[in-house]
Amino acid sequence: MDLLALSDFNLVARHGGFGKAARASGRPKATLSRRVAELEASLDLRLFERGARSLKLTEEGRALFQRTGALLTELDEAAAAIAAGGSTPRGRLRISAPLLFSQMAMGKLAAEFALKHPQVQLDVTTEDRAVDMIEEGYDLVIRVNPNPDESLVGRAFLRDRLVIVASPRLPRPQEGEVVPAVVRGGRESSGIWRITTPGGTSQISMEPALRLSSLLMIRDAVRLGVGAARLPISLVSHDLIAGTLVCWGDVEGSDISLWALYPSRRLLNARVSAFLDHLKTAFPTGDPEELAAYVVC
Repeated sequence: MDLLALSDFNLVARHGGFGKAARASGRPKATLSRRVAELEASLDLRLFERGARSLKLTEEGRALFQRTGALLTELDEAAAAIAAGGSTPRGRLRISAPLLFSQMAMGKLAAEFALKHPQVQLDVTTEDRAVDMIEEGYDLVIRVNPNPDESLVGRAFLRDRLVIVASPRLPRPQEGEVVPAVVRGGRESSGIWRITTPGGTSQISMEPALRLSSLLMIRDAVRLGVGAARLPISLVSHDLIAGTLVCWGDVEGSDISLWALYPSRRLLNARVSAFLDHLKTAFPTGDPEELAAYVVC
């Protein structure tokens, strides 16, 4: 495949037309049109639907653009880095991160990274769904306990665990008693919390008294004594130290790992590598206490 023709195709696809691509690149419109036609002929595929006033990618053209755009960008970056005599991170870095981690730490992480690497344009999106990195154009995603995915590689950079916490004013239930609980959305109903303590394992019967959509909201409600809740230790660490909350025990089987993932079929570019190093600097051991300390520093 002719890389120059492929580069011209990506230029036209990115700008949405031959005229716009020509103006952006300073190259003749007729040259771009000819090179794209040559690429279509070599592939025996129509890559664009050409209308009187519009240009639209075909299904095959969209697939080719999605699969080759990032690779061509990396080739350009590699050439630029070699020409500059180094691998200084530069360009756009798109990251998807879960809501709670973003609320607790991503603002500070992003600001520190931007100050350290001013040539990188960092773009962070906050959402709890598992985004499709390739289809949606992300360079790095942060996920909680991700399922195995052969197309992604990465590293765990933080560990956490769930604990049962309550206000000191809420008496711990005796055996057979039911405790009011603050739960997240509609995910939990009446049931049993199994916990471990220094004295062994036990269970707590609970009945939802309040349903909220955010773990931060749940923590605030628990502080006021509405009920007990299951929350990450990193989120309530300072409350436990201050005595505004007390811990009734660790939730069994609730180990949490935060992973930074990127596509395995792509070269690890300088931007992603720099952000992974930034995470390692911020959380050198990955303990929950480091996240709690990072938020208030």
